[in-house]
Amino acid sequence: MLTGSKLTPELSVSNIEKSLNFYINLLTFKVKYERKEDKFAMLTLGGCEIMIEQVNGYWNTGELAYPFGRGINFQIMVDDAEFIYSRLKKYDYPIKYKLTESWYRVDDKLYGQQEFLVMDPDGYLLRLAEDIGKK
Repeated sequence: MLTGSKLTPELSVSNIEKSLNFYINLLTFKVKYERKEDKFAMLTLGGCEIMIEQVNGYWNTGELAYPFGRGINFQIMVDDAEFIYSRLKKYDYPIKYKLTESWYRVDDKLYGQQEFLVMDPDGYLLRLAEDIGKK
């Protein structure tokens, strides 16, 4: 099986090397497999999977212009949001929305997350979040 998830986003990126650097060296994703000849990589972080492929025209449904992915954000659950947030700050990577504690109501319970927003090099909005419990 190529992916373990039932839904795995594949993001078109303008520069595969720049995106790999961001996802691997800053967000701490690992390469599950790649096809260098296609400028493609499957990345994993915890139970999250994401595919990235340099724009090749095949998947385009319209004009791609920065920021890519307008209107969508990808929540990525991590074990230590503060660690990744600190890495981004260390390398002066711009943060869209600072690390904060948020509580979301589900029926009669509140579920907490420590989360922040960052845009990848092509402008995809990522919400990195850590579960902090319920009340």
